[in-house]
Amino acid sequence: MRTKQSQGQRAPKARRVVVQGKRMVLMAEEAYAELLRCADLWEPELPAPDANGNYPALEALAIVQARDILRARRKLGLSQAELARQAGIRPETLNRIEQGKNRPSVPTIAKIDRALKKAERRAER
Repeated sequence: MRTKQSQGQRAPKARRVVVQGKRMVLMAEEAYAELLRCADLWEPELPAPDANGNYPALEALAIVQARDILRARRKLGLSQAELARQAGIRPETLNRIEQGKNRPSVPTIAKIDRALKKAERRAER
C-alpha cells in the first residue's frame, strides 16, 4: 500500500520542540489524523512470484495470516497492545506476526483467535 508521501507528495509540516527535556513533534491535528489513516491502511506485501507466477508457499501463508489478523484487529478497533494483552502474548510478537516476519505456532494463533472472538462477542453486545 502506498502512502501519499511515497507517491511524491510532501510530508505534513511539523515543528520539533523540546518539552520537559523530551523532543516532540508539533503538527496540525488534521495532518496527524492523515498520518494515522495512512498508517492504518498499511498491510504487508505478498512475496514476489517466481517465473511461473507461483508464490513461495510459507512466506505467502505468513502474509495472508498476518493480513487476516491485522484486518480483524482493526475491525474491532483494538490496538496491537490491547490484542496482545488479551491474547496473553508479547506486543512485539504480535507486531512481528502482523508484519509477516514471524510464523507463529499453532498455540499462539489459537490465543490470538480466542482473543479476537472474545472481543467480537463484546462488540456485538
